[in-house]
Amino acid sequence: MKDYDQYDAVGLAALVAARKVGAEELLQAARERLERWNPVLNAVTVDGMGYAEQALRGGLPDGPFTGVPFLLKDLGAACPGLPATDGSRFNAPEPPRHTDSIVRRFLASGLVIAGRTNSPEYGLTTTTEPVRHGPTRNPWNLAFSAGGSSGGAAAAVAAGIVPAAHASDGGGSIRIPASSCGLFGLKPTRGRISSAPLYGESWSGFSTSHVISRSVRDSAAFLDILHGPEPGDPYAAPPPFRPFAEEVGAPPGVLRIALTTEPFTGAPVDPQVAANARDAAALCRDLGHTVEEAAPPVDGAAFGEAVADIIAVHTATLVAWLESMRGREAGPDDLEPWTLTIAEQGRGVSSVRFQTAIEHVHRIGRALGAFFEGFDLILSPVQAVETPKLGWVDMQQPPDLFRERIFRTVGFTALFNATGCPAMSAPLHWSEDGVPQGTQFAAPLGREDVLIRLAAQLEEARPWGRKRPPDPVEGSAP
Repeated sequence: MKDYDQYDAVGLAALVAARKVGAEELLQAARERLERWNPVLNAVTVDGMGYAEQALRGGLPDGPFTGVPFLLKDLGAACPGLPATDGSRFNAPEPPRHTDSIVRRFLASGLVIAGRTNSPEYGLTTTTEPVRHGPTRNPWNLAFSAGGSSGGAAAAVAAGIVPAAHASDGGGSIRIPASSCGLFGLKPTRGRISSAPLYGESWSGFSTSHVISRSVRDSAAFLDILHGPEPGDPYAAPPPFRPFAEEVGAPPGVLRIALTTEPFTGAPVDPQVAANARDAAALCRDLGHTVEEAAPPVDGAAFGEAVADIIAVHTATLVAWLESMRGREAGPDDLEPWTLTIAEQGRGVSSVRFQTAIEHVHRIGRALGAFFEGFDLILSPVQAVETPKLGWVDMQQPPDLFRERIFRTVGFTALFNATGCPAMSAPLHWSEDGVPQGTQFAAPLGREDVLIRLAAQLEEARPWGRKRPPDPVEGSAP
């Protein structure tokens, strides 16, 4: 199937349903793309082809994505028979015996899971360069980062190995790789997608899962199969007004959009990414929306400190659990320097300080909610820096340098993790190096419908779906 990579997941599923192509043919096409691209990109780190072939032999359920090849992130997403490394040399020694809710829903939709994509150690950075597996390279320019922590997922989708891939986002880890690889990435509202069965929430509600895709309609269709609570969830997002897929192409109306080019962490911003955001604002005005410069009141230093404390405590808890599983303390041969540093920081955060941090981000959420009473969306860059080269932000760096650079990469994204609001990255720009740079739009809690309507409008106005990176085998890759 030579035109395999020209279809999105919805399109491939339609071919299977019409019996114009079989699931075996699609898996073979994915295998061929994997063999062509992965030696260059290092996007897929766990081979699941045997797992996929077994699923085909057992028969696939009849669902909206029956027969479509798919990849899970190599972080979480427990699935017996397809082990995860979490990008770490110190990952849990025992494979999971349960299946996460999100994986059950992927499988029930008929997807053919064929492996796992590279992730930095425990998702703790915005590039994908773990010591355990090595760096994932950006398909558009191999010297550049594919983003993180879902960098392997984004690289695999951009290279056409699969049309969409599982991703998760605790500070920007869907939106940043989507931005870096020229794809569409939507982080859902807190509580939209369950973390069952082991967790009620991840990173105090900062983190959630969804997919990275090429098309807006794929993202919406995946949200339709994934949303909704599981028994015992501590909270859930409000149900949608109608299926998310029906929002694709629906008129968005005249949206009131706030433009900001100042990162919420107080970090400096590159002039080019600010210019890209203003260009996106001009596009929105051309589409009939109103745009004005405005931003919610956020004390960048206090916000950054609160977020750092919350993530540090969760990392310390994770490391303590891993040490109990392994029966020994973790050292530099087990965990990367930044993981050890932030775990040590977390052990020093008192219960009072941790609760103070939680209450601080909740107050910011209240202020953001009030701000959204005057606006439908917030438009900004995705990162405060242009898509960086590999090694620019690295978990091996001295802590002060790493903190300074990570705060620049999450300067616009982390606010919407802390407050739980949905946000998306739309691929509207490419740099002189040929590397993509996305634009972020964020909406009030529960309003993914508004994001999807606008995203479909942007996709039509500035089509990105047919753009492809250079082929590495033919020698045209940078």
